[in-house]
Amino acid sequence: MSDTIENVLVLQGGGSLGAFGCGVYKALADNNIKIDIIAGTSIGGLNAAIITGSQENHPERELEQYWLELAEGSANLNSPFIEWLTRYPITTLSPPAPTTHHSTTTHILQIKTLMSFYNSAIYGNDKVFVPRWRPEFAFTDPQYFIPTKWTYLYDHSPLVKTAEKYIDYSKLQPNGKPNSRLIITAVNVLTAEPLIFDSTKQQITSKHLLATTGYPSYYFPWVEVEKGVYAWDGSLLSNTPLREVIDASPVNDKRVFLIENYPKKCDSLPDHLLEVEHRARDIMFSDKTLHSIQMSKAITFYLSFIDELYHMIESELNAEKREENKEKLEKIRAKYKKISEQHGAEIKGVYYIARSEPFPSLRENADFSVDTVKASIKEGELKTNRILKDIKMD
Repeated sequence: MSDTIENVLVLQGGGSLGAFGCGVYKALADNNIKIDIIAGTSIGGLNAAIITGSQENHPERELEQYWLELAEGSANLNSPFIEWLTRYPITTLSPPAPTTHHSTTTHILQIKTLMSFYNSAIYGNDKVFVPRWRPEFAFTDPQYFIPTKWTYLYDHSPLVKTAEKYIDYSKLQPNGKPNSRLIITAVNVLTAEPLIFDSTKQQITSKHLLATTGYPSYYFPWVEVEKGVYAWDGSLLSNTPLREVIDASPVNDKRVFLIENYPKKCDSLPDHLLEVEHRARDIMFSDKTLHSIQMSKAITFYLSFIDELYHMIESELNAEKREENKEKLEKIRAKYKKISEQHGAEIKGVYYIARSEPFPSLRENADFSVDTVKASIKEGELKTNRILKDIKMD
């Protein structure tokens, strides 16, 4: 209902799948699309912080460099052992039957993803997270020798520490002049209430980034963001923080670019239990903002309808009756204004940019290998450029 249209980028969580969002943003930047609000949770929140607080004039370059640095922390998956494994099916370790080039390529990708996952699980990634059982923690972790009291297995502070060289935190605060408005989310561990961190209302720090990426099913720790407030990853409540954007900016109309790391649709039913778990995970973390979008459109319609009725009633009253009802009319107008200021934003368009899944894998979001990260970035660019061809930006 406003004359201003804000471009919004919404970034889902998803571990290493966040490289796809890097590619999406690169394409948006290359097409000179200015993003006014960036919202994200988990790795999406970290991506958003690098974009909005970038120390350089080209945040898309900074974000890509960050992802390449994360990938460099992974082990080399081109060892002779890996090459040997890719020649034989992992189930039988016997020579495979003749296959197509596509199935062979898929098999190699599956093996590399599997090995990347197990390497990360055992040894960690110095740029992303490190296991709590490493010997160096023996001198700093008071519970090191009491694993029965552990509430997490991995320290994910390297993920944020690696980002420090790319983020100017002085931008991420009110009047800090960030590249875009930043909104990231977390959840209160004790109350299950959402925690919204907004750069126009508070200083965003590394502690907030640790909170939004502290996913307990990855065995990461909670973070005390302020005294007595313990936070976990916001994807536990919602992996697509669009509603939070609408609540934070309720007046200006919006054009939304929504990145789907977990596709809503798949082409076929799962073939076995691991694929069942994979599909269930995709559904749990897929975008569920359709209701928010529909409600936004409905409220916009009703507000427009009320505005028409008000002007019709006002025009039908003669001067004498208008003066008699002046106080009532002013009260109605004041109520209308208040509602429109709180819920007046109209969603002008939502553009879904969904990551493809050439083969289902429960471990794909822990694959930070160089080849996988580069491929994800490239896919994000290609899909976004394809979508932008059909969009009229005015």
